[in-house]
Amino acid sequence: MAVNVEVVKTGSEHNGSVMRRFTKKVQRSGLLQAVRGRRYAKRSPSAYTKKKGALKVIARRAEIQKMIKLGKITEKTRDSK
Repeated sequence: MAVNVEVVKTGSEHNGSVMRRFTKKVQRSGLLQAVRGRRYAKRSPSAYTKKKGALKVIARRAEIQKMIKLGKITEKTRDSK
């Protein structure tokens, strides 16, 4: 989405008015809104990354269950904090 905004200075036009016209043109183009909208956007993780994360969670849960069965840790309930 490349949008080029260009303003040409005419005759005896002041620099301030050229800057004002340029600013208005940029605002009308919607370029700044698009950039600000993408500013904090996150990429969606790849299928491989999702799978790797899910496998880590499964392994962690299995390890916790093993430790509970061995009596090394106590089982937490949702109500206790």
